[in-house]
Amino acid sequence: MALTFTLDPVLTPDLRDGILDLWTDASNAGGAIGFVAPVERETVRPELVKHLAAMAEGRHRLLLGRDAAGEVVAAAFFAFNTHRLQTHWVWLYTVMVHPRRQGQGYGRDLLAAAADAARGFDGIDAIRLSCRGGLGLESFYGSCGYQEVGRIPGAIRVAPDDHRDDVVMLLPLG
Repeated sequence: MALTFTLDPVLTPDLRDGILDLWTDASNAGGAIGFVAPVERETVRPELVKHLAAMAEGRHRLLLGRDAAGEVVAAAFFAFNTHRLQTHWVWLYTVMVHPRRQGQGYGRDLLAAAADAARGFDGIDAIRLSCRGGLGLESFYGSCGYQEVGRIPGAIRVAPDDHRDDVVMLLPLG
């Protein structure tokens, strides 16, 4: 079953709750999206509010994937650069697919939809993201066309004795 992707969906209370549930469920399934399991919805909520505030200010945009029943099952946030020498690329943050839906190609679909959306942004030549090392994410993103362009060893501390690399990936859109 294919997902329907929407850039900048109208944010209703139900939609916000759907994104919050997605982010919480994906985090609790081991997703590397800013938290370490276990995490509660109320811990995730302030981070979602920050993204929503950035959207209201025009600094972020949301790409949302829904299934045929309208359930939120995938999402990613674009963040625009404000430095005049870096406005030709965007960040892709909080890339997530619901754990019940992983393994069905939805992650690839989400990244393809993100690339298509970014190609429609004025003056954008590339998408940049960073991912947590040690989970195979750089291989997944690489299989979707992203190139590893940097790595900071041990930059992400998921526990006092567990440091992971911060891997920087780039997708040229040309």
